[in-house]
Amino acid sequence: MADRYLTPVLARGALLSPFKRARPDAPVPPTRLVLPGVRIDLARLAAYERVCGFATGADALPVTYPHVLGFPLAMRIMASRSFPLPLLGLVHTSIEITQRQPLAATEAYELGVCVAGLAPHRRGTQAVVVTEARVDGEPVWESRSTYLARHRTAEEPTSTPPRESDDAKPLPVRAEWRLGADVGRRYGAASGDRNPIHLHPLTARLFGFPRAIAHGMWTVARCLAEQGPQDAVRVRADFKAAVLLPGTVTYAADGPAFELRGGGTDLLHLVGEVRPLPRPAAPE
Repeated sequence: MADRYLTPVLARGALLSPFKRARPDAPVPPTRLVLPGVRIDLARLAAYERVCGFATGADALPVTYPHVLGFPLAMRIMASRSFPLPLLGLVHTSIEITQRQPLAATEAYELGVCVAGLAPHRRGTQAVVVTEARVDGEPVWESRSTYLARHRTAEEPTSTPPRESDDAKPLPVRAEWRLGADVGRRYGAASGDRNPIHLHPLTARLFGFPRAIAHGMWTVARCLAEQGPQDAVRVRADFKAAVLLPGTVTYAADGPAFELRGGGTDLLHLVGEVRPLPRPAAPE
């Protein structure tokens, strides 16, 4: 789906949001949207690689790129009348990616997206959105994203809990990145995710942020770009705090674990890990 068609979809989701009341026992839409024969736009892929720090011109797709390909389908579902959570204010809290093999940039993919279900969260209700890529009918890539709709719950604490970074021991710092104010706009142009909280301080303030914030999926991609090309892997990332733009962050890693923290602070923005998938047993 081209960006020009995605804008009215997001507008419809925003208009429907005030009429939705999130609850974990709400029915989820049974819809599974499928888009066959998806070919990679190499110019747009190169723009994505540049803004995320991946090497351009590689034969294999970045491990996060199928999420970009499936994003318009996910938005169609989450902006629909049947999706029970309001699109406005929905927060991407985590993603788990399973890549079964390197994905060629010249391959044709079938993309499928569905909502796997809702679950209670101590701060509201979260939805699990599954995106899958297939080649010749065989699954080669899958992601499970959780999106949180905040609302009052019986479990929500009355006081603010301590930040996770207060107790977690920082990983060894590998790099420091100074992020320009245009990172959100550049990533939005390459990915199609033009959420106003990422584009300009004025639109970000409408949603309670003092400045524009980086996309969560950009932070994951930027960390994975630092690690180099990935083979058959499972990636898990949890988004902890927004990255304000412009700003400075530190990338840290040790073995399979990686994290992103505020430059010169203990503020934890992202924690994750990337592990190789176990090889299938050889036939006897």
